[in-house]
Amino acid sequence: MAITKIHPIKSTLKKAIDYIVDPAKTDDKLLVSSFGCAVETADLEFEKTRLLAMQKGNNLAHHLIQAFEPGEVSYAQAHEIGRQLADEVLQGKYPYVITTHIDKGHLHNHIIFCAVDMANQRKYISNRQSYAFIRRTSDRLCKEHGLSVVKPGKDK
Repeated sequence: MAITKIHPIKSTLKKAIDYIVDPAKTDDKLLVSSFGCAVETADLEFEKTRLLAMQKGNNLAHHLIQAFEPGEVSYAQAHEIGRQLADEVLQGKYPYVITTHIDKGHLHNHIIFCAVDMANQRKYISNRQSYAFIRRTSDRLCKEHGLSVVKPGKDK
């Protein structure tokens, strides 16, 4: 059962990326991947992409978290599901850094992606509809990998 959250990064992008790639949390950086950017310079590359955009907005990037039920998934499987989630949601348009943290009782992915797409320099719109798509995609991927899914109810 994966739980998802997303929030904007409005400042300290480098600090956020440094936090998610921490070797102590990512099995000495074995569980770190990226798309469309180099992990070491992602903050600079995101900024360069944002500068090309006409309407930049306040967000430097977005931080998507996907947390799994304790003991339900392996390190490699969690990372692969997170990569598939990022690829499907971002459709190859937004550069991202993904890490899988193994330092807590539950495995969880951190996906930080640029607020502006690489091809058209359009902002990512984060709203209820885009979050619902993230949630549906995460649930479907979990089902495909034989994991449990959160049942809809009164609680979010």
